[in-house]
Amino acid sequence: MEPILVTGAGGGSQGATGRTVTETLVREGLPVRAFVHSDDGRAAELKDLGADVVVGDLREISAVRPAVRGVRRAYFTYPVSAGMLDAAAVFAAAGTEAGLERVVATSQLGSDPAAGTPHMRRHWVAEQVLDRAGIGAVHLRAAVFFENLRVAIGDRGELALPMGSPDTVLPLIAAEDVAGVGVGVLRTEGPVDPVLWLAGEVMTVGAAAETLGVPYVDLDPEEYARRAMGIYRDEVTVEHLTHLWTMFAAIGSGHELFRVTETIEQFTGRPPRTLRDYAAGAGER
Repeated sequence: MEPILVTGAGGGSQGATGRTVTETLVREGLPVRAFVHSDDGRAAELKDLGADVVVGDLREISAVRPAVRGVRRAYFTYPVSAGMLDAAAVFAAAGTEAGLERVVATSQLGSDPAAGTPHMRRHWVAEQVLDRAGIGAVHLRAAVFFENLRVAIGDRGELALPMGSPDTVLPLIAAEDVAGVGVGVLRTEGPVDPVLWLAGEVMTVGAAAETLGVPYVDLDPEEYARRAMGIYRDEVTVEHLTHLWTMFAAIGSGHELFRVTETIEQFTGRPPRTLRDYAAGAGER
């Protein structure tokens, strides 16, 4: 059986869906080629699990070409940072050459050429690049990960975001549900819709803060960006998140995309995880 290539397999602070996909596939006895950026302790753990670990830069064609060789299916994810479009273009070129038949790619719920954040617009461009490569791209347009809220709280004990009223509506999802859908699509042999919208829960930011056991504080966008830079230390991440939160504030009471989707249960066989479940699990850890 050909290995399934999973990028972002080392994991990170932005949901680590690649890591979860890798671990799930290995547990199911499927061969996995885990693409990681650094040969560190996380890579060693993947080797111990039984994954074939490949170290490289997704933006570098000389690293990606050998990684996709002999692969039919792949999971493509890239962190919210600079280089995502470069990585998508490289992956598309290498995947076309290798004859990939299905690529499950993480994207964002509002991916669109007129989206409210620059990174959402970049994601739309990345989708077009992968589509035109003829590699069976399936795009997971996911809502805001629960993990984004947890990181925003940090050690301050408050959910401080530039989202205006506590009644501002927020579409949310567990990163593990995104990974679960990714695994389900990779295992599916028949046709799959090329775009899957993923949201597991829709609630106000005030209710989200209450669920996580902290107060919500409306923060000035410039102050948020200053604080976020201290957390993420990445200009693209801060740019995206600042635009994202203020976009939700402008939308206010919701959007037609802000709805719980059946896709999660369709591909995982269970209802979406709730923020309350996530909060309880984080407390146990």
